[in-house]
Amino acid sequence: MNGQFDAIVIGMGPGGETAASRLAEQGRRVAVVERELIGGECGYWACIPSKTLLRPLEARSEAAQVAGLNAPRQDWEAMRAYRDTMIRHLDDSKQVEGYRSQGIPVFKGEARITSRDPWRVGVGDQELTAEHVILATGSSAVRPPIEGLDEVEVWTSREATTLNDIPDRVTVVGGSAVGVELSQFLARMGTRVTLLQRGARLMNREEQRVGDLTAELLRRDGIDVRTATEPHRAYRDGVDSVVELNDHTSVAADVILLATGRSPRTDGLGLADIGVEAGPRGLSVDDRCRVTDDGLWAVGDITGVALFTHVAKYQGRIAADNILGRDRTTDYTAVPRVVFSDPEIAAVGPTVDMAGESGIDVVSAEIDLTEALARPWIYESSPSGHLGVLADQRRRVLIGAWAISPLAGEWIHTAALAIREGISVDRLTDSIAQFPTYSEGYLHAVEKLGL
Repeated sequence: MNGQFDAIVIGMGPGGETAASRLAEQGRRVAVVERELIGGECGYWACIPSKTLLRPLEARSEAAQVAGLNAPRQDWEAMRAYRDTMIRHLDDSKQVEGYRSQGIPVFKGEARITSRDPWRVGVGDQELTAEHVILATGSSAVRPPIEGLDEVEVWTSREATTLNDIPDRVTVVGGSAVGVELSQFLARMGTRVTLLQRGARLMNREEQRVGDLTAELLRRDGIDVRTATEPHRAYRDGVDSVVELNDHTSVAADVILLATGRSPRTDGLGLADIGVEAGPRGLSVDDRCRVTDDGLWAVGDITGVALFTHVAKYQGRIAADNILGRDRTTDYTAVPRVVFSDPEIAAVGPTVDMAGESGIDVVSAEIDLTEALARPWIYESSPSGHLGVLADQRRRVLIGAWAISPLAGEWIHTAALAIREGISVDRLTDSIAQFPTYSEGYLHAVEKLGL
């Protein structure tokens, strides 16, 4: 089927799906191209399976912390079966049929832009033409330059989130969100986990305090956390996959799990042939998600702005609305960041150091939620939790916040909204928080700023 369309969406992860659906709902003729599965990395190998696997272990831990309850029995076969249901058994046939039933043609295969006047996209032996092309091809796992990796058993997050059997020993390389989540999942499933972090602390894009607290919570689960440690060689020793470290020690495991970040996927699209340059951090887009002013757009990880599903969906809305003639621009002022560990780790806005480097007269405060609130003690019998806030002293507004606490991924949005809308510290301290909730902690933390 060759055809003329209003828009062609290349890549049907969350950003591409959002853009395609929004355009189609407004009567635009849309064609979509996907080389793997509709739903993308998030739906099959990342957000959905990882959070589905983490939740039973979180619930089991929560039950053990509630007075009068025992930890329920852990059933890996049932957990795995539900995970498989949630990722549709890696089958997107219903999604394909759903789009086609709405009159949206679905093309499976590698897409390549062959012309920009007009826009022409080749998929196999088919050629599509459109006024607009939206690139939403996502990102790929980074494979660090460790000598000998090809000789050992290596997983990325894809293998880890779709695993069938729990390994006895795993060496996790990388201490940010993916490494933290998967390390805790495996440890709670009985795996002996060693977590290696090249930097001086875990979660090194967050406050140092967040990294320190994260290391503490992982060590409580028996994880061997090693910071300032870098693997430089891997080799096979019988059945063992061994990594040699920069401190002259080595770690043997069944699997080496790479959690070393992701790289925007721009290869194979033919961008150089149409005069579009892609850098190592992806495609440069303007504040309307345009790559060029003649109808080329990009959303999601390929833009390198912030590699989150929620950012991809946001950019999908922005790009679609601009194509529809609604003048919208992006604003990344307060994008929340959540690690779905137990307890959850959430943050929004810059760190103190980042704020200071940008010239902000910053003041910060931290509270122990167990000392300030009743909610942690109602929630569990041996609670822990911390909340930090950052403010601009001159403007008297909140600019950042972080929390390590149950449900932090839900109530971090109070801070996100306050930051995005520039709500003054005075208004925040005059607010009335529901009792007993974790959100009440903001009153205490903001008051502690002393503004």
